[in-house]
Amino acid sequence: MKTRVCVTGIGLITAVGDTAEDNLKSIEAGATGLGEIEHVSTNNKGVIPVCQIRHTNTELKDLAGVGTSSEKSRTSLLGLIAAQEAVGYAGLSDSELATCGLISANSVGGMDRSELFYPQFLENSKKGKLSEVKGHDCGHSTEFIAQQLGLGELITTISTACSSSANSVALGARLIKHGYLDRVLVGGCDSLTRFTINGFGSLKILDREGCKPFDLKRSGLNLGEGAGFLVLESESSVRSRKVETICEITGYANTCDAYHQTASSPDGEGSFQAMIKALKQAGLQPQDIDYINAHGTGTGNNDLSEGIAIERLFTASPPPVSSTKPFTGHTLGAAGGIEAVLCCLALRDGILYPNLRWKTKMDELSFVPQQTFEKNKTIKNVLSNSFGFGGNDTSLVFSAIG
Repeated sequence: MKTRVCVTGIGLITAVGDTAEDNLKSIEAGATGLGEIEHVSTNNKGVIPVCQIRHTNTELKDLAGVGTSSEKSRTSLLGLIAAQEAVGYAGLSDSELATCGLISANSVGGMDRSELFYPQFLENSKKGKLSEVKGHDCGHSTEFIAQQLGLGELITTISTACSSSANSVALGARLIKHGYLDRVLVGGCDSLTRFTINGFGSLKILDREGCKPFDLKRSGLNLGEGAGFLVLESESSVRSRKVETICEITGYANTCDAYHQTASSPDGEGSFQAMIKALKQAGLQPQDIDYINAHGTGTGNNDLSEGIAIERLFTASPPPVSSTKPFTGHTLGAAGGIEAVLCCLALRDGILYPNLRWKTKMDELSFVPQQTFEKNKTIKNVLSNSFGFGGNDTSLVFSAIG
């Protein structure tokens, strides 16, 4: 008998909202999180815009309900806030949390704290607080979230660049399908740091205005920060708890074309394989997909590669396609989790998201992205793409409960 993997809880914090519902309202209103760098010390302040959450770390500690004296990374705090919302939405009790797994993902880890430590340390090896760097590694935020929520089952971290949290969703679904877990909290979190801002700047792929995915005149991406988490449960767990489900995850696939360290393959082969394998696992045909939440970064390479793959799979009639990154920014390791939550909301409320700032069709593609926010649509199956450095490509299929 097929084991269904149900989504029973969602949590979200980005530059356009502190909760999933806040994010939805902002996107419907056409609000973007884009603005000047505030919380990171960098020469790019006032030059490169980002989608930064305007709360200070002290304010985030208050939102998360942790002591203000605690030296926690921004990544950890963002992750805890979204995770708390997800388990609250699912209505998990303390005893149920104790048997809930956690698969969290990120790419930045606690680098923001390390960036405070090293300038002092390099000036004088006796200066600097070592407490600033103990949370540097990617797994530290996962352990922090698990400790705060009382999660006692399997706990692990994934870091595969921009596909990280999509892979956490896929792994969580696999563990439920194969009977290892009855419920698992999956998703990811990442914060803005000097390293990522300057690093992506060195690749010359940052838009100095607002990014515009799938536009002929696109000129790069806008970095962002945030966290998105989902509670996945087996059908038997849902029945025993007598809870409502938002949707189910029916397909997932991860491929790696290894074409280049930072660029997608120009023929879109990795993207194509991820999408078609996810559809096959879901038992769906391309025509069954009602909306695609594209990776859509706004860079010349990604949008062309992904667009070619979409047209190859869906031929002349792709479903509505859009990227939500113009609202939230590209949140790196958190992107897949954030966009998975938005896909769940799309299924719950029948939503098509607009591709903000799009104006001009790409010469190489026949389709144009979705341009308006629409709700109360009939949406049964949604495809979410998250493609990372090194060609680590992941596609997820979410479906309405039949």
